[in-house]
Amino acid sequence: MDVVETTVPGAFVFTPRQIRDERGAFFEAFRDDQVEAATGRPFRPEQINYSVSRRNTLRGIHGVAVPPGQAKYVTCVRGALRDIVVDLRVGSPTFGAHHVTSLDAGSARCVYVPDGVGHGFLSLTDDACICYVVSTRHVPGTQIDINPLDPDLALPWEFDEPPLMSEKDATAPGVHAALAAGSLANWHDVR
Repeated sequence: MDVVETTVPGAFVFTPRQIRDERGAFFEAFRDDQVEAATGRPFRPEQINYSVSRRNTLRGIHGVAVPPGQAKYVTCVRGALRDIVVDLRVGSPTFGAHHVTSLDAGSARCVYVPDGVGHGFLSLTDDACICYVVSTRHVPGTQIDINPLDPDLALPWEFDEPPLMSEKDATAPGVHAALAAGSLANWHDVR
């Protein structure tokens, strides 16, 4: 597996080596030992989630309060997505920085999102399906939502028309409001 750290410290892109022949392809999409070797932290899945989206659907920016925190290992299992991670860790030297990764079923590329880092995506195809392997079970009331169109973040979604968004995401606070509310993780607590 090829592993590259992104511009957001602790967030990685994993690209499996595929074995291809006339039947198709085989690859290891996830190995806990490789994730732990890259991140320096154990990653033990406690829940797996999927979302299916039509083209031009924007989901995120989402995270989980610390505690309990939640690391994610995400991949696109059908279609294509523009995936963005955003450093939301207060005190991080790259607070507010983002990294864009193209995820599609053919590449099998995966993104590791550490605790305290926000995540979102724009679906580029109809019926796009993303899989989230997460380190903690869902705990109601711990989700952190940041408006993905926050001008202070200026994320490069590159959509051609206004995206389809949930009301929750469209009305979520910007990063500075979340910072002022004290809802973001501290860099030193999640390193």
